[in-house]
This record gives sequence, structure tokens and C-alpha cells, in this order.
Amino acid sequence: MIKILLAEDHLVVREGLKALIDEIDDFEVIGEASNGHEAISLLDAGCQADLLLTDLYMPGMNGIDLSRSASERYPRLKIIFLSMLDTEQHLMDALRNGASGYLLKNSSVDELEFAIRHVFNGHRYVSAELTTHLIDRLLRGSFLNGNGTGEQIEFSERELEVLNMIGEGRTNSEMADSLFLSRRTVEGHRQSLLDKTGCRNTPSLIRFALQNGYLR
Repeated sequence: MIKILLAEDHLVVREGLKALIDEIDDFEVIGEASNGHEAISLLDAGCQADLLLTDLYMPGMNGIDLSRSASERYPRLKIIFLSMLDTEQHLMDALRNGASGYLLKNSSVDELEFAIRHVFNGHRYVSAELTTHLIDRLLRGSFLNGNGTGEQIEFSERELEVLNMIGEGRTNSEMADSLFLSRRTVEGHRQSLLDKTGCRNTPSLIRFALQNGYLR
């Protein structure tokens, strides 16, 4: 039996989730909270939940603060976010603060069940729709910038070519010859890459590209 604690400030949504979850074999909702403070109070009072399913934004203590606090105090507790927000920044905030899963509220019951079982067994799970969305961004060359603001970066095709050649260790002159561009134009693309990513120099630019999966 997987015992679940629900944290959701909208009563109708919470009751609907409870009804859905209780219909699934081996799942049981053993606690309900309308905000993070209530969820922590239930855990402190002895609620033996295996998994916390929480909304992102709630009054009082929000989901991120709840996840951080609960994961520190109850490290064996698994945490999944259920949210309407499908941005990369919200996903990363959740995963960096103790969560092992992130689902969108339009997920099917089958996906909800799979995610809970998957996370309960020690794995991570991200909503299929959100995963597809993030892959599309990566294929378009859209990344988080290097200064930690979480803003999206759109690289031009030429900038991506220059970035790849920088990773290969080519000089501006070599890149200019390969791309049939002037050296000044290549230098302009290099500076644009530094400006867009918030990197200070070429080594930090290469590190940024490696961390974001562009260079391997």
C-alpha cells in the first residue's frame, strides 16, 4: 500500500484527487492539507505518508518551501508536484528542492498512477507533455542562461555553429575560413554568445554549453 499525503489549497481539486487516487489499487490518501504549514503539521503529528503530492502555489507556505522542509526533515518521504505551470524554471525549482516528480494537472489518471509508482520505487518522473516541451526547446537551441536568471535564450543557427567550433578549440581565423565569414563577424558572434549566456570568457562559455548538453 502506498500512503499519500495531499497538499492542495482548492478543496474541490483536493477532493477530486482523493477520489481518483483512492480508486487505484494499493493507493490510499491518509492525509489532506490546504497549505504547506498544514502538511508539515500532519507529518510532525505522525502522519506515516510514503509520498507527498503537492501543488506549487498555496497560501502561507508554498509547495517549494514545503518540499524543501519536508525533504530535510523526512528524507525518506517521496515528493511529487502537481501543477498547471509548465516552465523549465518551475520544474528545476521543484527538483532542486527535494521533489522527485513533476506532473501537470492535465495529466491522465494512468500517468498519475505511473508517476506515483515510479517515484515511490526510487526514480524520477517528469510529465510526458512537459518533457516533450523541454526537448523541443533544446532542439531549437533554447537554454537557461549562465547568470542564473532562468530566462530563455534563443541562439541563431550561425551562433550555434560558432559555439560548436569554439568547443572544438578553433581560433577566430579558423572559424572565419570554415564559415566563409570575416574574422570581425566571427568575433561578433562570439561576443553575442557571451552576452546572451552571461558568461565572462570562453572557458565559462564552453562550461555553459557542456552543462546544458550542447557540447559532449
